[in-house]
Amino acid sequence: MVRRKRRTRSKGPGRAGRRRARPAWVSLPEDEILDLRMCDLGLRIEGTVLEKQIAQVHRELEVRGFAFRPHFWLSREWFTPDGVPGAAIPFYLAHPRLKRLEEKQMLEAEGSTHKWCMQLLRHEVGHAICNAYRLNRRRTWQRVFGRSSKPYPQSYQPRPYSKHFVLHLDYWYAQSHPAEDFAETFAVWLTAGSKWRSRYVGWPALKKLEYVDGLMGEIAGRRAPNRSRARVDPLREIRMTLREHYRRRRAQYAEDHPEFYDRDLRRLFSGGRGRAGQEPAARFLRRAGPELRHLVSQWTGEPEYAIDLVLREMIARSRELGLCTRSPRAQTVLETAVLLTVQTMNYLHSGCFRVAL
Repeated sequence: MVRRKRRTRSKGPGRAGRRRARPAWVSLPEDEILDLRMCDLGLRIEGTVLEKQIAQVHRELEVRGFAFRPHFWLSREWFTPDGVPGAAIPFYLAHPRLKRLEEKQMLEAEGSTHKWCMQLLRHEVGHAICNAYRLNRRRTWQRVFGRSSKPYPQSYQPRPYSKHFVLHLDYWYAQSHPAEDFAETFAVWLTAGSKWRSRYVGWPALKKLEYVDGLMGEIAGRRAPNRSRARVDPLREIRMTLREHYRRRRAQYAEDHPEFYDRDLRRLFSGGRGRAGQEPAARFLRRAGPELRHLVSQWTGEPEYAIDLVLREMIARSRELGLCTRSPRAQTVLETAVLLTVQTMNYLHSGCFRVAL
């Protein structure tokens, strides 16, 4: 997902197999790692699995006839800055210890699996190519996708069954903004074996894919007009500690929770330190997550990944409120499933998805 629009040059693929010195902070306790400044982590893309994944997406561009190669750098999160033909990758993907820390602090690490990371890389490459060739200035691009100058919304209300948009990243992300619509369409087009011509037959989205196919064929052999190697918010310049970074992210995340979540969660769980036999509500929700998603999906017919979005918010807010279980497990699972069903349907049909800019 395109994130906030906001020196080391990439030395290209081929060095992923080189062993690198183990950072001194790896053996520190977690509490001490959280007090490290982000710029002091000493992370680089070279020599990590990210280097191999970037090399893979570069090969995919080469197969398509592109000489253009977007550049990548480490930062706080995934994002492609306006006008820059390159993209930032979140720092935690450069080291397994930091990936585990991200999962503990935020309950997930976006792009933590190979498939997920490649999806996000292809998406960001779509933005980078758009910037490199200034595609969004074209009248035809604007007729197909809309104006990229349209302000980004703080949230969007998806239409889960719309066939006007491709399905690539979760939560119908193509529907959030014209720039995201293009990046998602490009990512589907670039993915080998996506069989987009047959998968999207009869969908209005197929016309977008065909437009991208023709447009990429037109520009592939051309030199990109915009060859900037700018890096925005690079990790080496971020003096914030990891503790403050996560505090701000959680605070921002909590702002998106309406008061009725708090009310309903407090009815379901108890506040304060739990008694013997109780456990933190956030831990309970995580452990029971697969069962809850399956139950609610059966009841509603909604895909589990849509339900998971609401469940993750409930987990995060339960942790913020310090809630604990109060009833036997079977009863709690049933009552939680009812609440999750209600919130999922509200989210899909009368609520909004927040845009992760």
